[in-house]
Amino acid sequence: VAKLLNGLYTPTKGTILVAGMDTADPENTWEIRKRCGMVFQNPDNQIVATVVREDVAFGLENLGVPSEEMPAIITRALQAVNMADFADRAPHMLSGGQKQRIAIARAVLKDAPILILDEATSSVDTRTEVLIQEAMNRLRSNRTSFVIAHRLSTIRGADVILVMEQGRIVEQGNHDQLLARAGAYADLYNAQFAGVAT
Repeated sequence: VAKLLNGLYTPTKGTILVAGMDTADPENTWEIRKRCGMVFQNPDNQIVATVVREDVAFGLENLGVPSEEMPAIITRALQAVNMADFADRAPHMLSGGQKQRIAIARAVLKDAPILILDEATSSVDTRTEVLIQEAMNRLRSNRTSFVIAHRLSTIRGADVILVMEQGRIVEQGNHDQLLARAGAYADLYNAQFAGVAT
């Protein structure tokens, strides 16, 4: 789903429009990707540099940002995810959660109107998930956000939740509506949070 939204994959049936642009039209690909910030499940697949600040800066030149403006932009992005103290570290020396926050910082500085978070907290411990969730909440403000998650705590506050099974949408609504329906979402939620106060 995430890769369909930014044109990495094209649909075999139907049409996906992003800001009115057909994702299957190769002439739209660059413009669509400029509008989409993505954070994938595995941050190691997104690391491209040997120093955190350089990794976060990757792609700024392609966005036309003047080099003299880059340091301040990078600092703001790292501050947004509480990683400013790690700017001069090697990314491969960071924990999984820290790497994920670097990936989120890169999405912050892109300032794209559409944010796609694909299982961004699935491989981290609960404490790190809270830190990442805080960073994602700041990042999602004033953006259209797609959050793909199995951990339902990540999506509880979403305006609309789509529940998928075997590639098909089986339920749709907000958290309270889906719990009241006592269907697939409620089953998942109850299984994850059995015995936990909500």
